[in-house]
Amino acid sequence: MEKYSAYRDPGTGIQPFLTPVPPPQAGNKLLFTAWYPFGVMLAAIRTLLVLVSTAAYIFIAHGVLSIFLIAPPVHRLLSKIVTSLISRLILFVIGYFWIPVEVISRKRSRGNTSQAWSPRAGDVIVSNWASVVEILWLAFRFNPIFVLPVPETPVSHAPNTQLTPIAHTPGRRTGTGSANIASTTRTASAQIPIIGFQTVSLLTMVRQTGLVPPFPSLTGHQPCSLEDIRRTAPRPLVVFPECTSSNGRGLLRFADVFKRSTPVAEFTVFIMCVRYDPPTTFSPTPTLSVPSPSFNPLPHLFSLTTSITVPQISIRLLSPAESPSSPLFVASEVIGDMSSKQDLLTEACAVLIAQTGKLKRMSMGWEDKARFLDFYRGKRTCEEYARKTK
Repeated sequence: MEKYSAYRDPGTGIQPFLTPVPPPQAGNKLLFTAWYPFGVMLAAIRTLLVLVSTAAYIFIAHGVLSIFLIAPPVHRLLSKIVTSLISRLILFVIGYFWIPVEVISRKRSRGNTSQAWSPRAGDVIVSNWASVVEILWLAFRFNPIFVLPVPETPVSHAPNTQLTPIAHTPGRRTGTGSANIASTTRTASAQIPIIGFQTVSLLTMVRQTGLVPPFPSLTGHQPCSLEDIRRTAPRPLVVFPECTSSNGRGLLRFADVFKRSTPVAEFTVFIMCVRYDPPTTFSPTPTLSVPSPSFNPLPHLFSLTTSITVPQISIRLLSPAESPSSPLFVASEVIGDMSSKQDLLTEACAVLIAQTGKLKRMSMGWEDKARFLDFYRGKRTCEEYARKTK
């Protein structure tokens, strides 16, 4: 949509915030129109199963298993089993009957250096963020501790009027439409420091998908440093340095979340990248970049369960032998200009995730998404008011 073209990334021309839509195809549209009533009924049943599974998880994990808190090892084991089973059940109900996972190696010329993933307590999993699906998959595989960032200040919503041409100009050079994006693209917003993190439950993490810092669920809580959380964590940690979800078309600018050099000796860093296929007429996008105004992300899950085709997902895990915590890791081989980077570990993770998932890195960050959501909601409110007053 050209009215949102100002929120394309200046360097790549990618619009990272709008929900992807399938290309228009007349034949498929007619079939979808005929199928839609049945799809709604199917979605209602599947969404009800998701709600029942969620209620069962709350009752068991936060109710029944509380009696085992006096024996932490037993509680962790039972909690992991329950979380794994119910998370996988929800993924199955949504449509993910099988999720392909690949452990890859960047240094193919040096032989197979891939190793099995086995995160332990205090280790850190670093990933991009595009959907609730990877959150459920991480809960299913590793039962980790999720953390959300706390920024130094909220985003200032004063308009950014400085405009910069983008390096890549999509579309035909007709002087109109997408070819004229260079004249309306804003510069990326200034980066706001992250002063700490807060641990959150699986359900809270799911509910915050699509939102931007400062997250409502963390209001009034004192942030802790990532190192303090990691040092006392009984399970692996999951960190999303983008600080918000995108539509998966590229990698948002990483916040400086680690503030340390490489290689890391105190813990193991696991690098992960998730990619989703573009949506089709019969398969909506699993990505959730624009949150629902109420009951987030339930409306998105409802639309996802109307699909009659299996949604495609690709999870790529970088071999631990090539992670920034490997003794053989050489930062200069990954990071180009090290002199301008204050947080070498965060920069190394950004480069490795982009290479692992073959994603383009963008200069826009969560700060730009906060401004986009304000503009998007204001635009939608004006359009709804105009329709009502006609």
